[in-house]
Amino acid sequence: MPRPIKVRRIACCPEANYYKPRGIPVAELEEIILSTDELEAVRLADLDGLYQEKAAGNMNISRQTFGNIIRTAHKKIADALVNGKALKIEGGVVAIEERQFSCQDCGHEWTLPFGTGRPLGCPQCRSKNIFRVLKDQKTGRRSGIEGNKGRCARVAD
Repeated sequence: MPRPIKVRRIACCPEANYYKPRGIPVAELEEIILSTDELEAVRLADLDGLYQEKAAGNMNISRQTFGNIIRTAHKKIADALVNGKALKIEGGVVAIEERQFSCQDCGHEWTLPFGTGRPLGCPQCRSKNIFRVLKDQKTGRRSGIEGNKGRCARVAD
């Protein structure tokens, strides 16, 4: 029996989750699925320029696992680009990191995904007297990211 997949930590979801060649109807395209953890590996290694050891630590996985994920992701992206296939981003066993904030004036608490910047004020009373609350991260199995529009969402098992 294979080992269970360890939950991979990701920072955020993309605003767009589907890419296709221009001028070809979707119905005529072969589709490749890129999981959210594969996209996160590409973001950390290629966009942020992190070494595999550091990127693996960010995702809470081993360096070898990170290497396997990034290799698979690169192969899928290359296949989509070279062979004119659609690329759909969804799925994966991931935990999305969120930051929790609290307003000292009205007591309102809210969460924001990593990568969105520090809030300018409380969304309820507009006070600038806010602080970050440290709490345990939530984890879950993601089945897709349609409708999230760049925001990270937590999904329970």
